[in-house]
Amino acid sequence: MPSDNDLREPFLAFAFELRFDVESYGGFSECTGLNLETQVQEYPEGGWNGGTRRFPTRTTQSNVVLKRGIVDRRLWDWYFLVAQGRTVPKNVHIRVLRPNGGGAVMELLLRGAFPCKWNGPELNAAQSNVAVETLELCHQGLEWVPG
Repeated sequence: MPSDNDLREPFLAFAFELRFDVESYGGFSECTGLNLETQVQEYPEGGWNGGTRRFPTRTTQSNVVLKRGIVDRRLWDWYFLVAQGRTVPKNVHIRVLRPNGGGAVMELLLRGAFPCKWNGPELNAAQSNVAVETLELCHQGLEWVPG
């Protein structure tokens, strides 16, 4: 993992990889939704007129959205199992890599992830765009993996 000196410079967002348990499903062009949000309970305390007290309550996580050019059908097969009622959760590791190939700057873990939405490519014979599929993952928690 990086030293304190390494973290002083921002790292580029294009160098990342994803692994599902131990297998790789090819490269992804985009990964969004790495969000945690803690809800806040406001409490107007009697006798204190300087405002309201605020206390953290439940933390929620967003679904993670992955985009890539169609490579093979394993992601579709994984989603189709869920659609048939046979959920197969996987631990998904997201690694932000150093641009020079010197390993990971950070690694995040989506614990118990499963696909909850699949979007096929937009097909248009008048354009020459890459056919991109989108997979949305629900998960049981986002963690920073110590390194």
